Amino acid sequence: MALALAEHANGVVINADASQVYADLSVLSARPTQEEMARAPHRVFGFMDGAEACSAARWAEEAKREIAAAHAAGRLPILVGGTGLYIRTLLDGIAPVPEIDPEVRASVRAMDTAEAYAALAREDAPAAARLAPADSARIARALEVIRSTARSILDWREEKAGGIAEQVSLHPLILLPPRDWLTARCDARFEAMLSQGAVEEVETLLARGLSPDLPVMRAIGVPEIAGWLEGTLSREEMVARAQLATRQYAKRQYTWFSRQPPPGWQRHVETIHNNLDIKNVIKLFNTVLT
Repeated sequence: MALALAEHANGVVINADASQVYADLSVLSARPTQEEMARAPHRVFGFMDGAEACSAARWAEEAKREIAAAHAAGRLPILVGGTGLYIRTLLDGIAPVPEIDPEVRASVRAMDTAEAYAALAREDAPAAARLAPADSARIARALEVIRSTARSILDWREEKAGGIAEQVSLHPLILLPPRDWLTARCDARFEAMLSQGAVEEVETLLARGLSPDLPVMRAIGVPEIAGWLEGTLSREEMVARAQLATRQYAKRQYTWFSRQPPPGWQRHVETIHNNLDIKNVIKLFNTVLT
């Protein structure tokens, strides 16, 4: 849909998917193909090395630059992707938390999740109450913030800055296809990825010896294929686990986009995958094009 709209309306497709930012995840992130990207400008796709972790703030800065460049060139910026945190950060801004003291960060990251959660509950009970005890990344972030700044991460979040929501004319559309169609598509897509180079993609990642904690190594499909390559999973187990993880993630996305964005955001719940001619795309995006 984004590509059809970009071709019709002199648009630039800007990635808003957390996995598609990585150069290492072309197949497993379902990044647009070279042929698709040749049909219209595509930005913020595959621009980061997997040895780095892309934050929402880093992505938002890249997206803001590309949106400004599109406007300057008289083009329509079209953001497409399902990472809600990225979109929220771009529109609403981010808490201006100072740089974390390296010693504090090192000591926090050396703790196991249970220990860190217990410490957070003592030092910042309100923040701990909002987190699941197994949410290691957010627990560590909240704990390092309270220890480094002597302020709760909840307090910092009240001071968000840098959002562009008030500076742009936004015309959002949320696609909520029927769940049975979505589930079948998730299963079929992973099987297709295996025949399109996903195994070779994971082999290349494993050969680099990257930390298993990096986002690129935790992307859906990477741990499962790695387990198969290392002999701890059968092919059948690998496929089943990756398909389940995909379905579970799709369910979380579906729920988030059903409830979190403002009520005024358009929500489209029909099946449109077999009817993507430009007339239907224009109809859906009529507020953008008028």
